[in-house]
Amino acid sequence: MPRIIGVDIPNEKRVEIALTYLYGIGRTLANRILAEVGISPDKKAKDLTDSEVNAITHIIQERHKVEGDLRREESANVRRLISIGAYRGIRHKRNLPARGQRSKTNARTCKGPRKTIGAFKDKAQRKAVKPAA
Repeated sequence: MPRIIGVDIPNEKRVEIALTYLYGIGRTLANRILAEVGISPDKKAKDLTDSEVNAITHIIQERHKVEGDLRREESANVRRLISIGAYRGIRHKRNLPARGQRSKTNARTCKGPRKTIGAFKDKAQRKAVKPAA
């Protein structure tokens, strides 16, 4: 199993797809890297030689931010937005959509399961509230 920048990439997948297992590398960037190194995207990851793996690793480390560095940078950007009190920072802090999506009816993934407000918990409460007629 080839290991690139501390991540094991799957053997049975094509190199083009296997590189996307690295955080920060998508299909387009994977294809660009492979074209630069001169490797066919259709080649399986298990068929890569050590020199090809080293060439891919060298290009990624030299020119692109991936994995831990990229995650740290993104979290630092969000922390900065929160600390300066920007609108986007407030939305991140409250775990709501930050890019202008409606949140009155949608955004269930961000907001979590629905919270029922004003509902009765049991029959004893209902009887206590009913007016005597």
